[in-house]
Amino acid sequence: MGEVLHRTENNVSWITLNRPEAMNAVTWDQRERVIALLAEASADPAVRAVVVTATGKGFCAGADLRGSPGAPAGERVAGDVARMIRLGAQRLITAVLDCEKPVVAAVNGTAAGIGAHLALACDLVIAAEAARFIEVFVRRGLVPDGGGAYLLPRLVGPQKAKELMFFGDAVPAVEAERLGLVNRVVPAEELEATAREWAERLAQGPTRALAMTKQLVNASLDGDRAAALAAEATAQEINMTTADANEGVASFVERRTPKYLGR
Repeated sequence: MGEVLHRTENNVSWITLNRPEAMNAVTWDQRERVIALLAEASADPAVRAVVVTATGKGFCAGADLRGSPGAPAGERVAGDVARMIRLGAQRLITAVLDCEKPVVAAVNGTAAGIGAHLALACDLVIAAEAARFIEVFVRRGLVPDGGGAYLLPRLVGPQKAKELMFFGDAVPAVEAERLGLVNRVVPAEELEATAREWAERLAQGPTRALAMTKQLVNASLDGDRAAALAAEATAQEINMTTADANEGVASFVERRTPKYLGR
């Protein structure tokens, strides 16, 4: 089997990291495959939601730098590391944030470093009771990358984000839910079923409206109020041309359950 498993069921694209022996520390090849699958999900009308999960006891223990291309430390020149981050970890996180379908993380175990950021970039996060989230960078004397300093303050505020990043302590799933990093914590044996239930519910929704809602929410903290309201009005204008919007209004008028087709 491959290091990234993929299947599409009931309009849901399931992307599964599959290196359990390495706690799913993500390799260059895995990263490129996940980015490609997220792009395919955006472009495929038959895919209306995505689940990102993993096999074994770990969700993702971070980046596996041993298998990554690049010059040895002694041969690097100024710009090499920044380029590696831009083309690597940041591309992965951006692929999740920019995916035009809602993305659900099903976190089965430890999510550390870029693995934590991969989960937190998803639109909804479901965690098994044994899952942990670790800003591991400080333990290695590193600055958080993969969008961590962008994502965390937006989820928990700057003070708590600094605490998590300064100390690098493991945050258990229940505490992560309390902080707002996780939407729901479930027993391990219920994780896949809960992720399936949420994703298939999303896959029955008005796909284009969800895509534009995601875009508006993700951009809301980056601009001023006027820009946010203008973007909202434009999104609604565009959305009202979709078949699903017409179906939603018609079903309300006719007092029936809407049937969305994702178009």
